[in-house]
Amino acid sequence: MTTPALLPLSGRRIPTLSPGAASFPHHRATLRLSEKFILLLILSAFITLCFGAFFFLPDNSKHKHVKEVSVFIQDLPPPPTVNQSSDFLFLFREEEESLRDKIRADHERALQEAKEKLRKSRDELRAEIQTEKSKVLEDLKKEGPKPLPPVPMPKVVGVNDGDPGEPDIKEKRDKIREMMKHAWDSYRQYGWGHNELKPLAKKGHSTNIFGNSQMGATIVDALDSLYMMGLHDEFKDGQEWIEQNLDFSVNAEVSVFEVNIRFIGGLLAAYYLSGQEVFKVKAVQLAEKLLPAFNTPTGIPWAMVNLKSGVGRNWGWASAGSSILAEFGTLHMEFVHLTYLTGNPAYYQKVMHIRKLLAKMDRPNGLYPNYLNPRTGRWGQHHTSVGGLGDSFYEYLLKAWLMSDKTDTEARKTYDDAIEAIERHLIRKSNGGLTFIGEWKNGHLERKMGHLTCFAGGMFALGADGSPDDKAGHYLQLGAEIAHTCHESYDRTVLKLGPEAFKFDSGLEAVAVRQNEKYYILRPEVIETYWYMWRFTHDPKYRQWGWEAAQAIDKYCRVSGGFSGVKDVYSSNPTYDDVQQSFFLAETLKYLYLLFSSDDLMPLESWVFNTEAHPLPKESAQTTAEWRSLKQ
Repeated sequence: MTTPALLPLSGRRIPTLSPGAASFPHHRATLRLSEKFILLLILSAFITLCFGAFFFLPDNSKHKHVKEVSVFIQDLPPPPTVNQSSDFLFLFREEEESLRDKIRADHERALQEAKEKLRKSRDELRAEIQTEKSKVLEDLKKEGPKPLPPVPMPKVVGVNDGDPGEPDIKEKRDKIREMMKHAWDSYRQYGWGHNELKPLAKKGHSTNIFGNSQMGATIVDALDSLYMMGLHDEFKDGQEWIEQNLDFSVNAEVSVFEVNIRFIGGLLAAYYLSGQEVFKVKAVQLAEKLLPAFNTPTGIPWAMVNLKSGVGRNWGWASAGSSILAEFGTLHMEFVHLTYLTGNPAYYQKVMHIRKLLAKMDRPNGLYPNYLNPRTGRWGQHHTSVGGLGDSFYEYLLKAWLMSDKTDTEARKTYDDAIEAIERHLIRKSNGGLTFIGEWKNGHLERKMGHLTCFAGGMFALGADGSPDDKAGHYLQLGAEIAHTCHESYDRTVLKLGPEAFKFDSGLEAVAVRQNEKYYILRPEVIETYWYMWRFTHDPKYRQWGWEAAQAIDKYCRVSGGFSGVKDVYSSNPTYDDVQQSFFLAETLKYLYLLFSSDDLMPLESWVFNTEAHPLPKESAQTTAEWRSLKQ
């Protein structure tokens, strides 16, 4: 006889006869039923009772044994004959009781474990949970990360010393080194492990670009500066913290851009300078956490990504949910090095996809708007800036060409075309003769220049060699004019420190107008341009201007617990913002130190600095073949 099949009915599964099963005779004229039919009816009722009991058992037991019951039912023999029915029913009842006893025992054991947990104190439970976590972490450590493929270490030159020779310049360089030590020692004492420092409150500080995590941003950002300045004990302290504490498996939503330039850039630079593998390993671990940000319809990454879940989103204030040009356009340098070090072409492919997508898009007046929607692939608000929101996109086009040993001609052509449009529409000369770079908003030029834009003087000088139409002299001169304008923005304040933004209209030139644009937060861009201009011209005025800025920082921003930004550079008694930015150690002090060092410290023929001043080596004959094979 056919074995009963299981069919669903109102959420339950009940036994019924399968199609084709033998039918039993029945007679409408009589109420008598055969003995055989009665026995089968009893058997059917019994099975129904078993399943009814099963469904009234507790859920945990039910799920645990559903497979056992199914197997048991499938293994049932064909319906018994009349003579076999008594033995069969006895065996069935015995098997059922055994199954119920097993379920009941499991249920009692789970109940007992729960009671024991409830008897424990909260501290005991926490300790138990922590023990389990530690065990899991230890197991993960034993497994270890996937080893990275061996690749040739690029030849590094000029990573230390740089003695300037002249005693007065050396004295100034020593002063910058002392300022670096004060900033680091204060962070070491009051904010160790936190992202940044509140030097007046003397405690740790963090901002939303790092989420809610304590990732030691200042440690990672400062490592290469410490190494260049010969502060090797401090460098070792930072390395030990990174080895023991830097963990990216945290539930934190971070800025892809900021984490890339500060952390990946900082770790890669520390690796190339010191040769210590831990920095390379940590950089790769973090980079893997950033890749989910590229999972958008266009491949343009989200501005933020959760390091644990991989979920990305954009800043709420950005135009129509757009990604920002300076953020998704400032990944190339670091990602090319990641592909080289890991052998994984995904990093290079991600940034090249961005470049190819932008190349296909129409650009109003040849300018790149600051906003691009990652869902639609369309520009957002038509706002173009060489300062905030746009700046480092142009910088990385030039530096992609330089880092490739000037073989990435596509990057150079894109840079040249962009700068040509910027010159045509954004660069103007004020009535007083100051060259400035304004901002383009919906077809209108706003005659305002930000402190962030002041980096462009150095960029123009850096890109002068290789300019089309023999315009190298023109761009070196343009860099000098921007440096002069930005120096004027410093010189026209009470503190001799530059404001966040300054205007060129209504009779005012290189002066901030709004109160919320009068602050100085230890920014490096003006000093960065001084350094590049010094390297390319050796005009002593750039060292003089740099020294003026260093003295003003030491006088007005230094406090007992480190260095703080100030809220009004036009006030003789400014209030502090109580933040020692990580980029102060990574950029501002590094550029000052390099300004008062000889040119053989970090020579530009061998190194390219990312937008956070972290140096990465150029391609060389030693590495070109490997890079090329990975990029194909």
